[in-house]
Amino acid sequence: MNASEARWLPGLRWQQVGWCLSQLPTMAPGLPSTASVARFCQKLNRLKTLEEPTTETSLRRHLTTLDLILLGVGATVGLGLYMLTGTVAKEMAGPAVLVSFGVAAMASLLAALCYAELAARVPRKGSSYLFTYVFMGELWAFLVGWILLIQCIVGAAAMARFWSSYLDAIFSRSISSFTKAHVGTWQVPYLAQYPDFLAAGILLLASAFVSCGGRVSSWLSHTFLAISLAIILFIIILGFVLAHPHNWSAEEGGFAPFGFSGIMAGAATCIYGFVGFVAVAVSSEEAQNPKRSVPMALAISVTLVAAANILASTVLTLMVPWHSLDPDWALPDAFHQRGYSWAAFIVVAGAICAMNTVLLRYIFFLPHIISAMAADGLFFQVFAHVYSRMKVPVVGILVFGFLMAFLALLVELEALVQFRCICALLTYTFVATSIIMLRFRKSPPASSQDPGSPLGTEQTSASEPGQLQPALRPYLRFLDGCRPGAAVAWALGVLVSSAITLDCVLVFGDSVLHLPPWSYTLLLLLSSATFLLSLLVLGAHQQQHCQDTFQVPMVPLTPALSILLNIFLMLQLSYVAWLSFSIWLLIGITVYFGYGIRQSKENQRARLGLTATRGNLEEMVPATQTPSQAPAQEPGSMEQPASP
Repeated sequence: MNASEARWLPGLRWQQVGWCLSQLPTMAPGLPSTASVARFCQKLNRLKTLEEPTTETSLRRHLTTLDLILLGVGATVGLGLYMLTGTVAKEMAGPAVLVSFGVAAMASLLAALCYAELAARVPRKGSSYLFTYVFMGELWAFLVGWILLIQCIVGAAAMARFWSSYLDAIFSRSISSFTKAHVGTWQVPYLAQYPDFLAAGILLLASAFVSCGGRVSSWLSHTFLAISLAIILFIIILGFVLAHPHNWSAEEGGFAPFGFSGIMAGAATCIYGFVGFVAVAVSSEEAQNPKRSVPMALAISVTLVAAANILASTVLTLMVPWHSLDPDWALPDAFHQRGYSWAAFIVVAGAICAMNTVLLRYIFFLPHIISAMAADGLFFQVFAHVYSRMKVPVVGILVFGFLMAFLALLVELEALVQFRCICALLTYTFVATSIIMLRFRKSPPASSQDPGSPLGTEQTSASEPGQLQPALRPYLRFLDGCRPGAAVAWALGVLVSSAITLDCVLVFGDSVLHLPPWSYTLLLLLSSATFLLSLLVLGAHQQQHCQDTFQVPMVPLTPALSILLNIFLMLQLSYVAWLSFSIWLLIGITVYFGYGIRQSKENQRARLGLTATRGNLEEMVPATQTPSQAPAQEPGSMEQPASP
């Protein structure tokens, strides 16, 4: 090679790179090229780039551990105790409702541990939507945000119907009787027997209050919480005084009249009684020491709420026979049946305090999730436009407020609760999956300034996360040749698939599929073995270990059990809940691929980066290659890359 060739060789190399970039989209006419498919999949899995370090926040860190515990308890207590115990006891589990609450508490505690690690790593507002965007990718984050959106809508609608049923019971059913007499009734499955104008009116008033910039002060929330906790303690003490063990006897139907399936169906519904603990993770940005206080607050609040629900459901079924309960207001009705009408009014007061607090929390959280998604470009900007006078996204609150009112007006309460439960369980599953993905990555995406950079350009070491543990390499040589993270990704996919298969066999193998015993046992063994094998493959790889932050113990076992239990409980819910959820999910996918994937802030950032890269290539070619030094080219062999 002579001196002149050495001078123009760098320019030729950059010219070849630019030409290759320009040719990628046009390869294989008529069919999408491998490169275009790879770029499309990369778009779906774009990770959110945090614009400031996760240890900084624009909000004042003023919440102590006690404040977070009170926040979690206030957002959760009363949801199951006042509203679910009667329905689950009478229609699903009988006195075994306390076991249903125990199973639901276990699922919620596993999910809370996963939330705690993510909230400690990313102490920012956004809850599971932000966590999923940072650790899993854009499409999954949009789906989680879309699910959170419908959770707020359906949760508020269900809460308004609970409020309406309690108020109707106080006035001896005069409200419902008037509506039935003057409007009429209908018998349509999963629709209310009559339009609940009171519930719809409650939601419209609450939405108008929030859209006008209304706020509920912390002292008022704490006052409602103190009243509610005092009344719960009153219920438990007086309930044990009035308890009759005979109500659990075989003469009254026994402890578990609906069997194991009834207990599990009740547990799936009882998940609704624990969903408020997410408020602690949402408020991690305002915690004084989020790495310590958020995990403690999550665990303690779930434990306290579980104890309250289990004890209250125990005294409820011991005071009166489970089959004599009125599901609409079970606890007040139980005291009324025992001749303590004055106690029933105290219980009603506690229920109204708890429901008011939770209802307003749902409506206050709604603009937060809308604003977060719209700020990232994944949702329509009109819904996030904040009016300067009210300081709230009025359009979003009013539009979704009318949707809440419509659901509360027409949809049956049980259908709303089941829809809410399926959304919560699926969100828990996403969060547990995020924990496994996070642990086996080389570095947390939250600390990465360029999460989309290829890993192949970095030096790998034998001890980095995602690599096989050195002590196991002689026994697992077939996994040693995989690139870092590849075996983990496959094992995680197999784990989730086998969990779904195993749960489907357990739930539907005998009752729906009517499998013979040999095939049922074979499928059960195969799915269980696959689940355990994928778990062992995950455990054989290196994990991240952070000493300065909370981490879920026994990973991947703990999040894997969370995934398995969440899917099992989801399969206990009705097919109408699944159908409604599928329709909502289909609408969300249409919104994402029709709007969000192009308007995403991460997509805009990627476009700017690609434009800058190509511009640099074009600038470097003429800078390193003069016309006199350019080599002769064959016709059509190479062209100057076009400007983007």
